[in-house]
Amino acid sequence: MTQFTHDTAPTQYVEADGIRFAYRRFGAPERTPLVFFQHFMGTLDDHDPALSDAFATDREVILFNNTGVASSSGLVPDTIEAMARDAISLIDALGLTTVDLVGHSMGGLIAREAALLPAGRFLSLTLLGSGPGAIAGQRAAVLREVLSVLDPRHGRDGDDRAQLSALIAQLWREQLEPQARDDGTDERIIAFLRERTHRNCPIGIIAMARYLLTCPDRTDELAALARPPSPSRPPRLPVMVIYGENDDAWPPVTQDRMARRLAAERACIPGAAHSPAVEAPETTARALTTFWNAAERRRVAKSH
Repeated sequence: MTQFTHDTAPTQYVEADGIRFAYRRFGAPERTPLVFFQHFMGTLDDHDPALSDAFATDREVILFNNTGVASSSGLVPDTIEAMARDAISLIDALGLTTVDLVGHSMGGLIAREAALLPAGRFLSLTLLGSGPGAIAGQRAAVLREVLSVLDPRHGRDGDDRAQLSALIAQLWREQLEPQARDDGTDERIIAFLRERTHRNCPIGIIAMARYLLTCPDRTDELAALARPPSPSRPPRLPVMVIYGENDDAWPPVTQDRMARRLAAERACIPGAAHSPAVEAPETTARALTTFWNAAERRRVAKSH
């Protein structure tokens, strides 16, 4: 279920590589900041509440809208690599030298892509309810339905964007909103989701849906980056895979197998599904905080 950021964290803007990025920055900067990558169609106005409620007391959290998403300028990039490069541009523009990468669902795929780029400034990578490659099951069926409505033959000119926006409004009215009500979603959240859906770039929705349905498995590449240089040494990039025991996006067994391939920390959250930080915030916060603090201790030990 979607939640909302603290009112005390105003939206700010920063220019980077010709893009005006919208972001929110809150919490205490005593520890390495967390850069959080949103899920499909997510914006900085909706996120997992554990990030603000449990972690902002002793660490800084940075939420942002990628290029073309809601209040960030430009068009959503056609490739996941370009989305990852956008995030690195934002990190540079904010003057951050070391960050923890955290990605939920599709955000985990973008965060993984960022980690694979030669930036060399990441303390750790957390994959939260995110899998090794293309999504499957009922969620994949929903995405295919989205693409069948949003005719992929449309281009990027103004007239086609207007037509796509009208189709998105129809999709919301006839399918997504009724489904949200059937799921028992609170009316306040439905109103927020309606506004968010209409504000998202229609071309971006197409690009992201296509990527989720075709994403390659890059686990081996990430494992090569993450594994320690020798059995007695810590990992070069600590990775944590955390998911709900009832996740319906990537099956828990798939995420568990990915964690083993990565030799990553792993946490399966009891009673949670695809958004464990919402469904079991205290358990999720405890597991993540333990992982992040350990990554910081290793960095301090390495510097001495």
